[in-house]
Parts: sequence; structure tokens; C-alpha cells
Amino acid sequence: MNKVSKRGFDENDKRWFSSSELVRLMKAKEEIEWLINRDYKIDPVVTFVGDRYQFSIRQRDALKRAVCTEEKNIIRQSKKLSLDKIKEGLINIDGFNLIIAIEVALSGGTLVIGSDGNMRDLAGLRGTYKIIDKTEEALKLIGEFFNKYNAQKIRFYLDSPVSNSGNLKYKILEYAKIWGIETEVELVKNADVVLEKLDRVVSSDAVIVDRCISYFNIARGIIEEYIKDCNIVNLNK
Repeated sequence: MNKVSKRGFDENDKRWFSSSELVRLMKAKEEIEWLINRDYKIDPVVTFVGDRYQFSIRQRDALKRAVCTEEKNIIRQSKKLSLDKIKEGLINIDGFNLIIAIEVALSGGTLVIGSDGNMRDLAGLRGTYKIIDKTEEALKLIGEFFNKYNAQKIRFYLDSPVSNSGNLKYKILEYAKIWGIETEVELVKNADVVLEKLDRVVSSDAVIVDRCISYFNIARGIIEEYIKDCNIVNLNK
């Protein structure tokens, strides 16, 4: 049994995402989007606006994950597939992206809903990953969700350079026997590069969503359906 770990949890989030801070964050989000809609680059804009409001690094990360230009938002909405299409063929999953989001939700960590309607965590995977006590619960929920929508075949892509990717592969395959869904797990050098060329992708990663052919908003679906008491910050007015 893995010791109890809280993925993406920060005790300061109560303060940083309190109702009074949310008002300021929504206003800042509006200002950032006004600027990036006029072709200003996102990083200096988030720094500029973040400095003005004296936001913490965590609040700035939330803003970066939440904002989106109008043009990109239109493209993302046009690519988004409805859940009833899950049963129509192979699903290509950004493994770490999906599993970590659910682990964060189960850990009481903060998740942000942005302008494009995708839900993103603030865990910030930086090449290191450890299987925690929430991992098995996350896999159980993933299987339950895909079974509910009659998935025929799913393929997870995991970045091989990330630590413990091999262990996670075997953990997924172990759970796939319980799911009863045809499941493959591929360890690849860079999952983003593979996924951005595919359709029927599961990811909330902005780069993948912008480049892939089509995608499902599965993390949000699973979290809203099964994890009622999680900490969701909605920065949309």
C-alpha cells in the first residue's frame, strides 16, 4: 500500500482562490485575454498582469492554464467530440495528463476551468512521477467511465523519459483486465508529438488540443461525475 499522498495539493490554495481572490483573478483573466487577443505573447502578459495584482506563482499558473484567445477557443470547440462518440472507435489517451488530473481531484488539489471549458490541474509534472495511493482509484474511475460510454478500444501514451512510466504502464494493464476494454499502453519518447497528429484524443494539454484532429474532454467528465467534493476553480464569468 502506498502511503497517503496529496497530488497537486497546496494548503495556501484556500487563501489564493478565496471568493475575494476569485473576483481579482477573473478580472485579471479578462485583461490577459484582451491582450493575447491582440497578439501579445502570453508569458510576458501573465507576468505583467500578475505583477499588477501581486499574484502568487500558483495564481499565475492558474491564469496561464485558464486563458485562451477567441480564435483558439473557436478551433478547440470545433474539435471537441461529444461523449456519445466514445463508442465509435479507438481512443488515444494522453496518459499522464488524464491520470494526474484525476489524482489531483481525489487529493483535494485545485483544478481550473478555463475559457475553453477544459479542466486543468496545477500539479506541474516535470519529468518525475510516482504512483501514489490515489493512482488505483483514478484508474478504477477511468475504467468505470469508459465502460459507461461503451468504449471499444483505448490506447494510453506515456512519456518514457518520465520516471516510473514503466510501472504505470503495468498498473494500467493490470486494471484493464478488470475494465474488460481492449487496452494498449505505449511508452513513447514524447507523447505530445504523437498525440498532436491523431484524432479522438483525450487530453486537456493546450498544445495537443490545438494541434490534434479531434478530442474528448474526458478529465472534466470523470471528475464532475464521480468526484463531487473536489476543489474546482471556475474562472469564467
